[in-house]
Amino acid sequence: MSRGRVQVVVPCYNEATRFDPEALAGALSADDTLAFVLVDDGSTDETASVLRATAKRHPGRVDVLELSTNVGKAEAVRQGMLFAFARGAELAGYWDADLATPLDAVADFVAVLDSRPEVEIALGARVAMLGHTIQRRATRHYAGRVFATCASVTLGMPVYDTQCGAKLFRCSRAVRDLFTEPFGSRWVFDVEIIARYLAHGGQPEGIRELALSRWTDVDGSKVRPRDFASGLAELVRIRRKYGSRRR
Repeated sequence: MSRGRVQVVVPCYNEATRFDPEALAGALSADDTLAFVLVDDGSTDETASVLRATAKRHPGRVDVLELSTNVGKAEAVRQGMLFAFARGAELAGYWDADLATPLDAVADFVAVLDSRPEVEIALGARVAMLGHTIQRRATRHYAGRVFATCASVTLGMPVYDTQCGAKLFRCSRAVRDLFTEPFGSRWVFDVEIIARYLAHGGQPEGIRELALSRWTDVDGSKVRPRDFASGLAELVRIRRKYGSRRR
């Protein structure tokens, strides 16, 4: 069983050909406080076998949580986070399986949370600026900027990139409570997490965005153009559910 101080959940659905065991091995070798919770979200390919082999290679550092059916990324992440909480993580978060955000960035997130005790949520942000390598298709970038504006309006606070698949949380009581109930959102649960945090009394100062040094758009994303419209509809529902409860 993983007992790492920092535990990263990686939700996987049909990732047998994209999952990179060597990247995990390198991250574990570089940081002995790090552990992983690999969640197989009811995959229909060989993902489960690949994940089990990875866990066998790193006993005590990698756990595999196998879900019997495909429940979607939101629920897979939630189940993985609950697993990490139960394993005693001090810091826990989730990373996209394509590792568009390299795993060496985990250390930067840890540094933010360790140096700023008031921060409970650290969000990766894909900001293209000098000295940073952000490789993202133009269509996804501009669609992302439109969505980010809508997310900011929904939350009532400026946020640059809610949808980046790299996040780390301090495992406080307030944060654990965010994952107690299933999310109502399938595509934009990241926004719902922030909305819950604010609705439960969390302050904007408890959230910090971290500009990533590197991010690479990896082929094979399961997000489709029609999901953009679904995401906007989910933002409306989030606003209705949590907006009036914000303190």
